[in-house]
Amino acid sequence: MARVVSGIRPTGKLHLGNYFGAVKNFLKMQEEHDCFFFIADIHSLTTHPTPADLHNNVHQVLAEHLAMGVDPEKCALFVQSDVPAISELYTYMNMNAYIGELERSTSFKDKIRTQKSNINAGLLTYPVLMAVDILVHHAEMVPVGKDQQQHLEMTRTFANRFNHMYGTDYFKEPQAYSSTGELVKVPGLTAQGKMSKSSGDADTIMFDEDEKGLRKKIMRAVTDNGPTEPGEPKSEGLQNLFDIMELVSDRSTIEHFDALHTEATIRYGDLKKQLAEDVVHFVAPIKEKIDHYKQDTAALAKAARIGAEKANESAEKTLKEVREIIGFKKF
Repeated sequence: MARVVSGIRPTGKLHLGNYFGAVKNFLKMQEEHDCFFFIADIHSLTTHPTPADLHNNVHQVLAEHLAMGVDPEKCALFVQSDVPAISELYTYMNMNAYIGELERSTSFKDKIRTQKSNINAGLLTYPVLMAVDILVHHAEMVPVGKDQQQHLEMTRTFANRFNHMYGTDYFKEPQAYSSTGELVKVPGLTAQGKMSKSSGDADTIMFDEDEKGLRKKIMRAVTDNGPTEPGEPKSEGLQNLFDIMELVSDRSTIEHFDALHTEATIRYGDLKKQLAEDVVHFVAPIKEKIDHYKQDTAALAKAARIGAEKANESAEKTLKEVREIIGFKKF
């Protein structure tokens, strides 16, 4: 059983895209591996959230993942700041990271372009903290998207540099997690790519939206002017709606509208109304669970405590051994 580490951003709220992506992946991994899933509240400090926003975001994310089926008994689901060893190891690993390589980080270059009024040291050393999140638990595998591949490479660099500096083979090289199943990419509603909160509220189907707002958003989804002759191919925007139907609608519904499009008799208003109905039906029970956990502070506290205990046991052992390797001795 391999050890896996993955972070969860405590920003935004759960939408259909990350439900079928990261969350579904978590549910699979917790059954097959020794998993450490952490809510990255220390990372979020680079954007200077208010204390209220930070706490509420962590509260929301924890409730969502419990509602989705992430099980504290099967994995370590914890809040990053509940594990002090992470911050201490971050300090030590920063001593072995060089300014030049950090400045070449793609994520840092992106941030100094988009976050010009807040270019802080945390942004520069973000790859170091990410590496520590992985190395402190001796993860063998890390689920990463294309935008984080460089961070994983830097993690391997920091691990090998530490080993070389101290003449040890203590840290192993973590590898990218390769799922045995094909990850679902949920398209957005604006035909601008996959569903992502960063692409705007109009693009996403959120789990905490009210029914009226959800229906209105889907009715405004991008399509085209309609087929002019039978057999005409679907536009990107229209195909996106059919792809979402594949996730939430009955097969007979999909086949019905597909046939209408092939015959060039489809009415997009009818399609969108049906999709809205199916989305509302799909979202409702999940939203109910999220709302339940958001109110059940005892369940949230218990889950966070269980996760912190598991994560601290792992991290404190690593920190103790790293201190000994570095040469910190008690008199």
